[in-house]
Amino acid sequence: MQSKFLNRKIQNSTENPAFVLAIGFLILITIGGLILSTPFVTQSSHRTGIIDSFFIAASASCVTGLSPVNTAEHWNFMGQLVIILLIQIGGLGIMTIASLIPLLLRKKIGIRSRIILKEQLNAESTEGMIRLFRYVLAFTLAVESIGAVLLSFRFIPSYGMKTGIWYSIFHSISAFCNAGFDTLGDSLYPLRSDYLVNITIMALIVIGGLGFMVTSELYKKRNLKNLSTHTKLVLITTIFLIVIGALVFFIIESGDGGVLQKESLGAGILESFFQSVSARTAGFYSVELGKIKESTALVLIILMFIGGSPGSTAGGVKTTTFAILFLATASVIKNEKEPVIFKRRISDQSIKKALSIVFISIFIVLIVSFFISLIDGFNFIDILYETVSALATVGATRGITPELSKIAKILIGFCMYLGRVGPMTMAFAFGLKTDEKLIRYPESFISIG
Repeated sequence: MQSKFLNRKIQNSTENPAFVLAIGFLILITIGGLILSTPFVTQSSHRTGIIDSFFIAASASCVTGLSPVNTAEHWNFMGQLVIILLIQIGGLGIMTIASLIPLLLRKKIGIRSRIILKEQLNAESTEGMIRLFRYVLAFTLAVESIGAVLLSFRFIPSYGMKTGIWYSIFHSISAFCNAGFDTLGDSLYPLRSDYLVNITIMALIVIGGLGFMVTSELYKKRNLKNLSTHTKLVLITTIFLIVIGALVFFIIESGDGGVLQKESLGAGILESFFQSVSARTAGFYSVELGKIKESTALVLIILMFIGGSPGSTAGGVKTTTFAILFLATASVIKNEKEPVIFKRRISDQSIKKALSIVFISIFIVLIVSFFISLIDGFNFIDILYETVSALATVGATRGITPELSKIAKILIGFCMYLGRVGPMTMAFAFGLKTDEKLIRYPESFISIG
């Protein structure tokens, strides 16, 4: 009797795509954490603390980039290889990698796997899922390869053939997967004026953050007029956020006491755009984030909170969520019946989902920031920056990550995991979704505003 009960529970769980994704990432973090805790993957041949090991494994698997240790100095080649594999698997998604095995063996991918892939890639339906899956793999390999080749023109002359190739591959994967891990020791700060490296990294971050559904549609249709409403909204919102973020960053930090004050005009513009792009999704930095003004830090927090686009390697509440709420607010102000974009109306369900995601994310950020502020004595803006960076899987920090207490690291690690899986997915994974009610109750008036 007990065996049948357990089997039924297991079967019900595996039929829940959200549960499979949540458990899949948890298993990946566990395996990565155990490997990174061994002495064989460090430069010193000493064990890394178990909390730090699992923290870094979570950061890599959830493509975040936060780390209490310096990646270049602490890990040997094997350690860095483990990290980049976790980034690649976490960036593409657990089910994408799992589905690769039957594809290589020329076996059919079952309907259950297709449903999970649909959930992971935020696709509209399971129709054409295998075609999309193959595109994701081919596109990822192509973009990362091109990125590595471009970076090699700078890294090979600087670090030699062997190290230069490894650095090129590592940073290309890390940038495309929006992870932010680096093997240079100080991110891109030493190369902040290098146009080739900065533009290549920015391009990889943006492409990875657009979402596979968007890039697939751009490849197929190649005509802006024929694009879907979703793709148009993603592209417009992405461009808007990048430009506005760069402009605000440049204006604030070019003034007295700003990090761009002593930079040339060209270098200042490049660093502003790089920080605007990276802050939303990746976590690389070309300026000293600990020295930026608090007003700038607040702007970057907003950009991090929004993040990338659905079905991408990026985190955050997503560009479409931000755009939908903006359009819904505008329609209320203009006293319109419903929000409309590109002659298409936005459904009430989409608005409710967007509101739920934003509210849950804000709640998590505030709760975690509150507890960390009680435990650790850091500046609150630094704590808020760290928490949002973790939940949005960005990986940018104002320098407090190594100094976090064990409890704070656990909280930040949980934020990274929750941010990668998604708060709504987590809710559905553990059965918080209820069946549709057949009864509709009378409407009641509630005064608002």
